Amino acid sequence: MALQKKMHLFLFLSLFLSLCAAEKNGTSRPLSLSFPLTTVSLNTSSASAGGSGTFGASFLANRRAQNPRLRMASYNYKLLFKYSMALIVSLPIGTPPQTQQMVLDTGSQLSWIQCHKKAPKVAPPPTASFDPSLSSTFSVLPCSHPVCKPRIPDFTLPTSCDQNRLCHYSYFYADGTYAEGNLVREKFTFSRSVTTPPFILGCAKDTSESQGILGMNLGRLSFASQAKINKFSYCVPTRFLQPKPGSFPTGSFYLGNNPNSRWFKYVNMLAFRQSQRMPNLDPLAFTLPMQGIRIGAKKLSIPATVFRPDSSGSGQTMIDSGSEFTFLVDEAYDKVREEIVRLVGPRIKKGYVYGGVADMCFQGDPMVIGRLVGDMAFEFENGVEIVAPKERILADVGGGVHCLAIGRSNMLGAASNIIGNFHQQNLWVEFDLVGRRVGFGKADCSKLA
Repeated sequence: MALQKKMHLFLFLSLFLSLCAAEKNGTSRPLSLSFPLTTVSLNTSSASAGGSGTFGASFLANRRAQNPRLRMASYNYKLLFKYSMALIVSLPIGTPPQTQQMVLDTGSQLSWIQCHKKAPKVAPPPTASFDPSLSSTFSVLPCSHPVCKPRIPDFTLPTSCDQNRLCHYSYFYADGTYAEGNLVREKFTFSRSVTTPPFILGCAKDTSESQGILGMNLGRLSFASQAKINKFSYCVPTRFLQPKPGSFPTGSFYLGNNPNSRWFKYVNMLAFRQSQRMPNLDPLAFTLPMQGIRIGAKKLSIPATVFRPDSSGSGQTMIDSGSEFTFLVDEAYDKVREEIVRLVGPRIKKGYVYGGVADMCFQGDPMVIGRLVGDMAFEFENGVEIVAPKERILADVGGGVHCLAIGRSNMLGAASNIIGNFHQQNLWVEFDLVGRRVGFGKADCSKLA
């Protein structure tokens, strides 16, 4: 899922050849590299809904069961990023590498980059699209490739053969953005000795966005799966109240083990069988069994079933780094709005709906509203909570207007609850792909870089 786009980031990758040698010799050594990351802004309405597929979230476990010798790669990288609305990773792709900007998105599967030929006379700027003709490791997938065939159950991208008998794809997101082009293979190259294996990704020639997507969900073609990462985590810092142009707070991002994880509290992900084909379910998302919402000291009267998939798949609750706001299904959203109206109803900006999805907005001092409302908490099992303190429950949407960072998911055409990155500030979020759980740990993320 990828929405709300404003970005910059810098990721690093692999030492794949060293890993292969280590596994061949029966040894395992942790690797460590670091690269800077940055973030900027995207569209105003935010929610993502790509990455849908019918491949069960148990893919990694099933794959290891079928092949006991298969092991996850031992990545241990720390990165820094800057945060505004979304996380943008700058990746060196191809041979020689070309820097490409991609949204770090835990809500979608397919990674894709901008692909356009350009004159190679001058060095391209960091935001330039990728020129396949300049890379010696670039190749396009033919229509005969297994991934291009719609019958593959875990890859439901609409694919077709173009006039050159190459695999063409189309990808659409809930916020209205799209990308289409050819499926290709390409590697990430940092030096002659530090590269990744070739990845399958999209080479977009027609898209509504200027950056690509780094898909990190549970799908077999996500970056996390293809890179064989066992876990990854990030810590989103709080936003500057009055940021200077081009200045954004810095947070931390890990591929592999996080040294802070001994303090994390974990929630087990919900699992879905490959045979479960519910029309409103995304089985590749990081889905958690949320139990309720609390505003101030009051727990809202929302049944826990509202936050879990029903027989049609509606109601699943997912953690999404690619969405800025949090989105709730109507039954939950209405209860939240009812309580906000009770607490600060006269102060709500009448007739104002931000991005077509959020109508709990205010003109004036957000600190005053925050004190009247109190803290907000999303409750999970084992006493795990995601808490938005009263000082940070409102998002500045411009023009002196601040909105509760929660929207109606049905206005996106989605039937899910989505916890966006706004409600992940000052929080470690770890995605454990082997243990099939998500960990949370409070932190002052701006001091960890």
